Amino acid sequence: MFNDLAMALAGSKQGGPAKVAVISSGFMGSINGSAIANVVGTGAFTIPLMKKIGYNKNFAGAVEASASVGGQILPPIMGASAFIMAETTGIAYGTIALAALLPAVLYFLGVIMQVHFRAGKDSLRGIPKADLPRTKEVLKEKGHLLLPIVGLVFMLYTGMPIAYAAFYTIVLTVVVAAFRKSTRMGVRDILEALENGARQSLSVMIACAVVGIIIGVVSLTSFGTVMTSAITAFGAGSLFWTLFLTMLASIVLGMGLPSIPAYIITATMTAPALAEFGIPVLVAHLFVFYFGIFANITPPVALAAFAGARVSGGDPMRTGFNALKLAIAGFIIPYLFVYNPAMLMIDTTDVAVNATEFALPPILEIIMITITAIIGIIALSAAAEGYFQTRMNVVTRILLGIGALMTIFPETLTDTIGLIIVLGIFALNYMNARKKNQSPKTA
Repeated sequence: MFNDLAMALAGSKQGGPAKVAVISSGFMGSINGSAIANVVGTGAFTIPLMKKIGYNKNFAGAVEASASVGGQILPPIMGASAFIMAETTGIAYGTIALAALLPAVLYFLGVIMQVHFRAGKDSLRGIPKADLPRTKEVLKEKGHLLLPIVGLVFMLYTGMPIAYAAFYTIVLTVVVAAFRKSTRMGVRDILEALENGARQSLSVMIACAVVGIIIGVVSLTSFGTVMTSAITAFGAGSLFWTLFLTMLASIVLGMGLPSIPAYIITATMTAPALAEFGIPVLVAHLFVFYFGIFANITPPVALAAFAGARVSGGDPMRTGFNALKLAIAGFIIPYLFVYNPAMLMIDTTDVAVNATEFALPPILEIIMITITAIIGIIALSAAAEGYFQTRMNVVTRILLGIGALMTIFPETLTDTIGLIIVLGIFALNYMNARKKNQSPKTA
């Protein structure tokens, strides 16, 4: 259903198959706790489509990898990590899911815009509409399959224990699937689904078991305390350098791990360093969670990108660096919500480090940071690809990148300067593209 819906929504657009990969893999990645498994599963469908319309095989594998990893930060399920975070921090599931929403949307916007600009630069078209399913038909035939996910989120928002919510969602899935003959499950189908669910959970369970041993050793030897002290000491009282060192440590610790164990180990070993600066637990845990997850597309151990390269036939390291570029917004956004938690839709003014409840910030503040961040992410994507309406030279790309970062940084002065630079370059490129299109073609 996710693949069909993504095909109906984006398949015919410029570079359509790559946008389909981002949308469908984001949906599936949110449900699946392993980005690598998601790359192999959905990539078998999306990567050949991307290569067919002209995307480079390294880029095609990278798109799938970056979208699958991004699914782990996408509410409402976040690769099941949202549930573990709720248990670990004592913060309500609804608060975590709401806080993670805007950063995840901005991340996927960055990936989709780079895909879009790459398609424009290489003149890649979408799939003819005649060959695609229609949105109305997909929703009519399979839309009811979304109900179990809605039910799961509702049960969790009402405070139902996670184990009960999971059980009732399984039952609800079987019942809802019976609404249409094409999705109805027999006894054998149900048993196979339970078996597949158990098999897919094994890799995460094994990783969590190993992480449990690691955490036990860390606690008994006080290594976690030593690491926290080292990060704080090397940070030398600077929040930025402490965040940077925490990011590096989280990436190293998250290498090769599915989302749940990556979160558990980074939350235990690196998040405490941020408490020294009065950063609330929710913000600190989301910060380390992001970088623990993105370890899967960060060379040299970019396992999700390597899985994408295996499917696409591309070079693993080149696919990894392409995925890293596609995910560039994900390496900036965590810094933004640390410096301005309004991006998480929480007000941290006069809030304790271990706070579990937060008020909403002013709506106008949320709107302003959203608008400037969207403009900044689009500009950053254009700078990364070197294209907006027409190709850009190196100097223009650097200027646009600087303007994008200034726009994303949550300060009035930087926002203003950044907007002037970004909108000025966009306007200039737009006029150049129009002039180029209107000029008579020579033989």
